[in-house]
Amino acid sequence: MSHLFDRKDVDVAWCPGCGNFGILKLVKEVLEELKVQKKDCVIVSGIGQAAKTPYYVDTNMFGVLHGRALPVATGIKLSNENLHVIAQGGDGDMYGEGGNHFIHTIRRDVNIVNIVHNNMVYGLTKGQASPTSQKGFVTGVQVGGVINEPFNPLAVALSLKAGFVARVNIGNIKHAKEVLKEAFLHRGYALVDILQPCVTFNKINTYDWFSENSYILDDSYDASDFEQAVKKSYETIPMPIGILYKNKNSRIPFEDAIRGKDAKPLHTLTHDVSKIQSLFESY
Repeated sequence: MSHLFDRKDVDVAWCPGCGNFGILKLVKEVLEELKVQKKDCVIVSGIGQAAKTPYYVDTNMFGVLHGRALPVATGIKLSNENLHVIAQGGDGDMYGEGGNHFIHTIRRDVNIVNIVHNNMVYGLTKGQASPTSQKGFVTGVQVGGVINEPFNPLAVALSLKAGFVARVNIGNIKHAKEVLKEAFLHRGYALVDILQPCVTFNKINTYDWFSENSYILDDSYDASDFEQAVKKSYETIPMPIGILYKNKNSRIPFEDAIRGKDAKPLHTLTHDVSKIQSLFESY
């Protein structure tokens, strides 16, 4: 089935069966169903298998250094509040190399969607442990098994008062689509951590493993209850799937606080050269 956001004549450099294929399909379908215009969308990514995703989507993209997608996405959103800005990458790129930016982007509450492909391994560099690898996970580098506690992105995001925090399983794409749509409709920073298997370098955390070790939050769950969301974020096996927290009355998005809610896109502004010259001459 073809999609409006399909990019023609590209080689997709992922292994057959990779969870990234599902996320690529998911993103394109959500953009199309929300009637996002190609010219109004920008996808920013860093380095890694997941970070190749925007190369396969027919819209604007910006490829940056490892872990640097979030500050660039912030700058793009500041320059034009009308754009739909997505920052996406893998668990290593976002939570490892980009961990500092992850923290401070949430603090600023930039109005972007942050999609993280979480396969609990570094796939591009052939299978080292990532920040979310489970304890005991054996790799060619961690030959005795991972000894560190896995990074908990949902708990970190909640501790920094993120207004939208969610986790989905790409093995259930219908549910994942519902959640991702909600993330796009949220005004402010939105984190969607997507469990997706690396079929080549992680033989433990497979499609079946993610399904067997997670459960969908039912209709009785109140996503506006912050304390409940924090408790859920610390559940590990099984992991809760869905929108853990959504605050409609979140903080003022960063771009509004910096430039004002009605700020015009930077590319539409003109400069009064005489005032700039006068300023220089005053020194």
